Amino acid sequence: MKASDAIIQCLKKENVDMIFGYPGGAVLPLYEALRKSDIKHILIRHEQSAAHSASGYARASTKTGVCIATSGPGATNLITGIATAYMDSIPLVIITGQVKSTAIGKDVFQEADIIGSTEPFTKHNYLIKNAKDIPKVIKEAFYIAATGRPGPVLIDIPVDIQNENIEFDYPKTTNIPGYKPTYEGHNGQIKRALQKLKASKKPLICVGGGIICANAYQELKAFSEKVKIPVVHTLMGIGALPSDSPYYVGMVGSHGHGFSNKVVIESDLLMIIGARVADRATADLKLLNEKKNIIHIDIDPAEVGKNVDTTIPIVGDAKNILNRFIEKCTPLETDEWIKKIHQLKENYIKQDEDTDYINPKKALEFLSNIVDEETILTADVGQNQIWAARNFEIKGDRKFFTSGGLGTMGYSLPAAVGAKLACPDKRVISVVGDGGIQMSLSELGTISENDLNITIILFNNYRLGMVRELQDIHYGKGKNFSISFKKSPDFVKIAEAYGLDSKQVTSNREFESAIKEALESKKGYLLECIVDPNFSTL
Repeated sequence: MKASDAIIQCLKKENVDMIFGYPGGAVLPLYEALRKSDIKHILIRHEQSAAHSASGYARASTKTGVCIATSGPGATNLITGIATAYMDSIPLVIITGQVKSTAIGKDVFQEADIIGSTEPFTKHNYLIKNAKDIPKVIKEAFYIAATGRPGPVLIDIPVDIQNENIEFDYPKTTNIPGYKPTYEGHNGQIKRALQKLKASKKPLICVGGGIICANAYQELKAFSEKVKIPVVHTLMGIGALPSDSPYYVGMVGSHGHGFSNKVVIESDLLMIIGARVADRATADLKLLNEKKNIIHIDIDPAEVGKNVDTTIPIVGDAKNILNRFIEKCTPLETDEWIKKIHQLKENYIKQDEDTDYINPKKALEFLSNIVDEETILTADVGQNQIWAARNFEIKGDRKFFTSGGLGTMGYSLPAAVGAKLACPDKRVISVVGDGGIQMSLSELGTISENDLNITIILFNNYRLGMVRELQDIHYGKGKNFSISFKKSPDFVKIAEAYGLDSKQVTSNREFESAIKEALESKKGYLLECIVDPNFSTL
């Protein structure tokens, strides 16, 4: 069998039914094999979007996303999307074409060292030197991507090797020396954690994206309810516990809720589950490192205790460990603690800014109230991300996807494409700013070409709003530089040129009627919302 055909057969063995990619000279044999297969290929408009769309597909489907690009600039254009997936623990397998194996290292046309370039932010990567290794490598790549802490794995395949003939024999199992993820927590550490928990008067759980990666939603809910422990979450932990749970508190961190940060500080025991506790999650938690009782649970041993002093580290899968806690724990006397938290939330005054434009906070609250509980919302990066995170409630089976670790602008639109293709029967909404959408505007073509009825909510303040806020904080108001778009395009006309429905609105009342129209549309709909340029995030 031709190696290119073998690659496709390997992907089918891994139940791959959709690939996001962009063809080129170094992947021509692979695309010819793909043409003859029944795997659906989505032609995106930029290679970076291929990685983001594969990521959105992976997050919505709970499968491993797959994307393809050619050598040189095709491969290097993937880099930001790969790094985004790595930081957010999303399982991807990336296949790149490479120049002929005899030409590697000679700086020939469209040659780039993609193996060296992506080594810092892939779980592993491979340069195929012998065509007969292809089945074994692909089997390992899917295993590595999806096990332990998920992440991207890249396979670089020279074009001449794609044309070789091999005997096809796909391995049934794989055994990689040195790669043995820990799934069961250490019995002694769990016992110590239970003792600390039992002695606690004001316990608190802080969850991150690890709960979502482990599909441990039900276990977290059952644990918090049985033991009566309140829960806060990081940006990546949005949706880990429904916002209508009596034990739900809110988001922590520099852009989190003030009362949530206060609850973290006042707690006497903090259980961190599936969160690396990076700077954005702890920016307002000055006393976190002074805590004496921190239990840190994560499947990645490198993350446990890396950023905070940890009393009891536990390495393992969140679902398994939570089941152990549920089995061993009894309800705690936390009624007074819960009552105090409710009082803190009630005393929190939500500031409603006066504006002659659309108030994005109110717009997202209205949206949250009218969409069903299976909606998937993808948020870009910047002010729109925080408005969405703080004002769109995640309850029922709703999902919230964003670039939390790397903070990649241009993420939302292609991620929404992947999510919609993974879940065609679910409503998918892309929230984006005027800065972010211009980094992936061409993906409107992908939406139109594939008849995807994605609703795009574009908050347009004609500037980089988050950068403006940061400049105000660090250098004082009135010293903003290079953040305004003085020549923004007519987004409505661009959307219409791609064959989508579109409308611009400038008031909250207009938004309420227009968003209902957008949600009823049978095709992609871009709703441009004009926002006060000085409107703040919090």
